[in-house]
Amino acid sequence: MTPTALLRPHAEDLYAEELAALKAVDQARPKPPGWQLSPWAVVTYLLGGKLDNGFEIEPKYIGQRRLMEIAVATLATDRALLLLGVPGTAKSWVSEHLTAAISGHTNLLVQGTAGTAEDSLRYSWNYARLLAEGPSLGALVPSPLYKGMETGQLVRIEELTRIPSDVQDTLLTMLSEKVLPISELSTEIQARQGFNVIATANDRDRGVNELSSALRRRFNAVVLPLPATLAEEVHIVQTRVAKQGQALQLPVEAPALAEISRLVTVFRELRQGVTDNGKIKLKSPSGTLSTGEAISVMNAGLALAAYFGDGTLRAPDLAAGLTGAVIKDPTPDRVVWLEYLETVVKERDGWKDLYRACREVVE
Repeated sequence: MTPTALLRPHAEDLYAEELAALKAVDQARPKPPGWQLSPWAVVTYLLGGKLDNGFEIEPKYIGQRRLMEIAVATLATDRALLLLGVPGTAKSWVSEHLTAAISGHTNLLVQGTAGTAEDSLRYSWNYARLLAEGPSLGALVPSPLYKGMETGQLVRIEELTRIPSDVQDTLLTMLSEKVLPISELSTEIQARQGFNVIATANDRDRGVNELSSALRRRFNAVVLPLPATLAEEVHIVQTRVAKQGQALQLPVEAPALAEISRLVTVFRELRQGVTDNGKIKLKSPSGTLSTGEAISVMNAGLALAAYFGDGTLRAPDLAAGLTGAVIKDPTPDRVVWLEYLETVVKERDGWKDLYRACREVVE
């Protein structure tokens, strides 16, 4: 199956041409052991740019260059990388693309949940073979971390703070001593050069499963912020919606920049608790209203316009997704949303259509 036939191709497949182009011009620059590309090439892959031969690299992350330089430099040391931020700040996206550029593949992944057990971080057993043969390497089922240490590859851990604290601490020996003991076989796996860990965590999850101070010391934390300006956030939403639209093959016109700008303006004003001109203070809803949610709302609107409209995105197509994004907690968030509609949206020039559409959904 070709990458374009997949709904969500791996980064190394979707951007294989870019990675190959970077590798071709990256021969002279020093690379950390086990890396496919140099740190310069990894940052160029993430932030985009034009190579000396004229090849254009598409930006994967739109934001501060220094943050990406710090993240890449961390992975070249013996410390693991922890990407922090509210939902929708591209933590998982950055993690995937860092792994694709450095290791060449992204399939070593642990998804953190409240049910994640030690086996998911260390190893488990094929119990049929274990009963037949007893403990042996043949009966052992390696975890992604086991494979990463054995082959010298990056391993991603999503939502680290959702993993129970006692299970989190399983990482201590792997990150500090770079070794995974296999006590049943009286042996161990020693990490090869190139092994490291990229973990992500929602910084609104503090208090769910706090990292121990010992584990926190093994990570260098990089906080990914929300976009600094309206223009930057609009550009991110526009770019990602266009990309996802190609994958979804929606029979619809590309959304007008004005519609994206309206949506992002609503999100930013409610998130910040003040209108963009600073004149009206607002209550903020319980949700994060992140850039990622704005992209989802826009995609939902495009689907409505494509299959139940005339193919042109309009305010009624956005209203349901927008209202659902704002009203997460029905009672307090509904009050916040109605107040915003009456005091801001209703009075803003050119926004009457959005006001009417959103009022219809709420009522």
